[in-house]
Amino acid sequence: MFYYGIDFHKLYSFITQMDEKGKVVEQKTIRNTPESLEEFVESLESESKLALEAVGNWYYFYELLEKRGIDVSLSHPKKTKAIASAKIKTDKIDSKILAHLLRTDLLPLSYIPPKEIRDLREVIRYRASLVRERTVIKNRIKSVLLKNGVSLDGSFGKKMRKEVLALSLRECFQQELGGYFRLLESFDSEIQEVDEKIRELALKKEETRLLMTMPGIGYYSALLIHAEIGEVERFPSANHLCSYGGLVPSVHSSGGKIHHGHITKEGSRWLRWILVEISRHMAQGSVRFSFLFKRVQKRQGKSAAKIAVAREALRVIYHMLKNKEPFRGAIKEKWILPAIS
Repeated sequence: MFYYGIDFHKLYSFITQMDEKGKVVEQKTIRNTPESLEEFVESLESESKLALEAVGNWYYFYELLEKRGIDVSLSHPKKTKAIASAKIKTDKIDSKILAHLLRTDLLPLSYIPPKEIRDLREVIRYRASLVRERTVIKNRIKSVLLKNGVSLDGSFGKKMRKEVLALSLRECFQQELGGYFRLLESFDSEIQEVDEKIRELALKKEETRLLMTMPGIGYYSALLIHAEIGEVERFPSANHLCSYGGLVPSVHSSGGKIHHGHITKEGSRWLRWILVEISRHMAQGSVRFSFLFKRVQKRQGKSAAKIAVAREALRVIYHMLKNKEPFRGAIKEKWILPAIS
């Protein structure tokens, strides 16, 4: 059996091949072209084991290995201290350390979601990227209007667009605004199409249908939460899931004194973002979350209250998914959707 440590980069990969006794058999560089990667994968023995660092665009390489049935371990870059804290860092050293850690079963691993979950994440993140770009365009429209002494209030509805385009502005500004509004319409149309796909996917899954029984969680947020959590069974407890969401306070212990700081913000930033984003809606729809929000807000402010509700909601979500039970305690109970075959 051979162990391979792969230091994966954008254009090339450095590979160290190591035997069971820790002796380096071969070290080489390959280009990250489909042809080179496929040739390397085909050259591997079926019982080979590989360590691949979870940086860059590792999906393509990983899926080639997955199809071939090769045992792949995805290294957690932050937790691989032997590499992260090394004073001398080269591709050769990094790949060798990866192979050695894999051989000795000391490699800190990243979660590799199933292909279905990876595909869900792509859809969710594609929508998020469209919304970000649309916001950029809206800000540019506001900027053009401010140059002309026009302050824009309210939403970007059809009425507002008609009024803006009817303004008597110089030709250069009219051209800008016309182009930006056409782009805005294109983004609106694409986002609507993706939203329909997200709704379709959310209705098909038991996990997302359960999540939508919680106040504040709609199709998009349910699918995002499910995609980021993956298999809930991989978390031993609700606290472990909260830690993965980066919603637990950091702890500093020294000289017998323990200090709790801000939340760690480790793990899934997407999961943390959506829960904090919808926390206010959760507080409005549940007595439990509403009481928590008001209590924390009174002592620590609105931001801390949102985080507290997000953390408590994630604990509840853990038990909902693990026990396959809908949310209980909403001010207005949601209709539980029937099973879809």
